[in-house]
Formats: sequence, C-alpha cells, structure tokens
Amino acid sequence: MVYQKISGFSDEISRDVCKQFAGLNKLNISYFEPRGIGPKNIADLNDEEVAELKETMEKYGIKVSSIGSPIGKIKLTDSFEEHFEKFKRVVAIAKELDAKYIRMFSFYHESGSDVWTDEERAEVLARLREMIAYAKEQDVILLHENEKDIYGDNAARCEDLMKELYGDHFKAVFDPANFVQVGESTINALEKLQPYVEYVHIKDAYACDGKVVPVGYGDGNVEDVLRKLFEAGYDGFLSLEPHLRKLEAVSELDLGDMRSRLPEGDEACFTLAYWALLDLLKKI
Repeated sequence: MVYQKISGFSDEISRDVCKQFAGLNKLNISYFEPRGIGPKNIADLNDEEVAELKETMEKYGIKVSSIGSPIGKIKLTDSFEEHFEKFKRVVAIAKELDAKYIRMFSFYHESGSDVWTDEERAEVLARLREMIAYAKEQDVILLHENEKDIYGDNAARCEDLMKELYGDHFKAVFDPANFVQVGESTINALEKLQPYVEYVHIKDAYACDGKVVPVGYGDGNVEDVLRKLFEAGYDGFLSLEPHLRKLEAVSELDLGDMRSRLPEGDEACFTLAYWALLDLLKKI
C-alpha cells in the first residue's frame, strides 16, 4: 500500500528545524507534528518565532499535520486558569500554521494510581468541555491521545471520554504503543474506539517491559490495527513517533541490511521507524 498522509515528530531527528525538515525531505515526507522547535516547545514560541517557523516550512515544503502540544499534561491540582491561557496560545499558533488539529491529553491526578474518583472524573470532563467550547469557537479540532497515567490512558476511560465529549471538535488519537504500556490489547482497544479515531501515532512496544520499538517488532498488533482502520475507511494521518533515541536501544532486533543503510545519528532512528512503517504497509 502507498500512503500519502505520513507525518511525524521530527524533533526526534533534531531540535534544529532545518535539520528536521531536511530529514523529512530525504524521506519524501511532507508533513510534521511540531513539538520541539529549537530549544522550545511549540506551545512556548512567540509571534516572531512562529513566523520564522512558517517561513522555514515554506522553504522546505513542509506542512503541519497536527500540533504536538503538551496541553492536558498537568495535574488536576495545578492551576487550570494558567494552563488554559497556554491552551489559547497553542490554538493561536495552530491557526497561524494552518493546522486544524491539536494533540492533547486528559490530565494527571495526585495519587498516581489507576483509580480515579467520581470527583476527579467530573473535573476532567469539566476542563475538557471548556477547552472544546473554545476549540469550537476557534474552529480547531482537539485530538485526545491515550497516554500512560492520564485519565484517558486505557481503552475504557478513552471510550468514556468519547461517549461524553466526541464531536466535530474533539476526537481520538490512537497510539498502539501507549496502550501496550498500560497492559491493554490494542485490538480490544480499537473495538471500543474505532468510531472515534481521527489520527494515528505510529509506534510499537513490548508488553513485557513497555520498551518502544519500530512498528511490527512489538506487541501492538499495528498491522492488524491499521488493516482494520483502512477497511473501515480511515484516511487520516499516520504520524511517526519513534521514541528510539539511539540505535543501540534496538540492537537486539533483526534489521537485516537496513541497519547498514541507515544514516548517522538520531536521523537513523527516525528513518528506521519510517522504513518499518513502509514494510508494514506493504503487507496490508
């Protein structure tokens, strides 16, 4: 299968944006999910830096698939008022970069346990409703990512959020590796969440220890997940999030002749993740 809507967290190539985009150009990838821009997070860029980023995007022919924001990655005990101001800034940046999607999360709680009280759930929903209302006003779409230790980290609570809040301005990111890391079957998770999935993160992980590996090498059943999504008509982005850092971290994998053909440095990890995705897509 040839798939055009491939994107990625290219800050895993380099924090330097020009190096990020040069790496994407080599792979013929036309989109990125901005997160780390130089020394800053995308949410912290000022107007001048956003304009500079936009110029560089135009120079390299790169567009934004979704803003890879940190919104929702705070505790329920942290100030929501301050965080909402950051959220509004992220929305402004998204609009300036012609991005309709913003990746976000559903908050941590103080205990760090997997048990959430009714009061904590109510607070999560109240905060998200306020953010969704603003997203509707600004005509952007919030994409909730299943992430370890937030409210929506397992399939049941992700489904709860979607049943309560799903609509034109709140949809789901499906991240197979993150489900593996919380002990979930990705196939069971997809059965619950498929109607709500708008965007997919491409990474895999081992069930035994949560270690992230290229897709097809772990326990995330990514081939089956993508096949089921495509059969149901999915045509959204596949966004590479390698989380490999160093090739030595996957030294145990049988990569065949791929290892010798990879570029140097962190670009190698991103390239490996991309090639693994291409190999997987050929099977679908």
